Amino acid sequence: MIDPLAEVVTLLQPGAGFSKSVVGAGPWAIRRSEAGEPFYCVVLEGACRLAADGHAPIELRSGDFALIPSVYGVAMSSLETPPAGAETQHAELGAGRFRIGRQEGPTDFRMLAGHCSFGSPDKALLVSLLPRIMHVRGEPRLTTLVQLVGEETREQRPAREVVLVRLMEVLLIEALRSTAGTAASPGLVHGLADSRLAASIRAMHERPTRAWTVAELAKEAALSRSAFFERFSRAVGVTPMEYLLTWRMAMAKDLLRRDKGSIAGIAEHVGYSSASTFSVAFTRHVGMAPTRYARLQRAAVPK
Repeated sequence: MIDPLAEVVTLLQPGAGFSKSVVGAGPWAIRRSEAGEPFYCVVLEGACRLAADGHAPIELRSGDFALIPSVYGVAMSSLETPPAGAETQHAELGAGRFRIGRQEGPTDFRMLAGHCSFGSPDKALLVSLLPRIMHVRGEPRLTTLVQLVGEETREQRPAREVVLVRLMEVLLIEALRSTAGTAASPGLVHGLADSRLAASIRAMHERPTRAWTVAELAKEAALSRSAFFERFSRAVGVTPMEYLLTWRMAMAKDLLRRDKGSIAGIAEHVGYSSASTFSVAFTRHVGMAPTRYARLQRAAVPK
């Protein structure tokens, strides 16, 4: 059986950027601005407040895990925030180890945090299918995975990059699975958590070449057309046809990037009756013709 979640994560090509261990004491506040990089953290001791641009602040307690697939600014602070304008002290204790807040005496906070990367040039399209923020409580498997990523990042072991890629894939999938029963924002994981909608999503992934209609997808979900459309749009955050188009374009980009067949062959593989119909849809969605996209992607590959 096709697993839509695994397919999306694989196409995202997650990789580890950096990971660090942070301890803190007293009031502290830090802020980082990154160019849309995924951010994750797990709190091992104490509690803190996490505020990402565009999201309401959340409180993280010991054992909590948070992952934001695309973040441009993230602020973290102790629950007792420092006075406005006060500079938070921080010091590097060693490779990948930092202390924030009061520099003397025992600490009352400990976490692991890091940024990862998505190698897919189509990451914006795929990230749009994920929850905007994932917050999971009491899932020790996620803590273990973050610890493994941190260890692998700091050590120069054989096959390090391969191991990191696999660890990040597992971490992302585990985070998404663990988020299914929470109040996460709309996305693919919410759709798959609904057994009716999951049937239609799997059908789209298993048979992307079929000329799906909303009525046919509603039948897969055993719902009326109107009930299916409203339920899907609310859970996933896009309409059924928007989701199908997003997935087809993601597959097409991947095939073009890897030079896997002619334009006509790729068109057929992703559900278009002709190369010309596919080219029109691709150009409208991507902003350039598939032949030009493929040429630019091949030119970008190091010789």
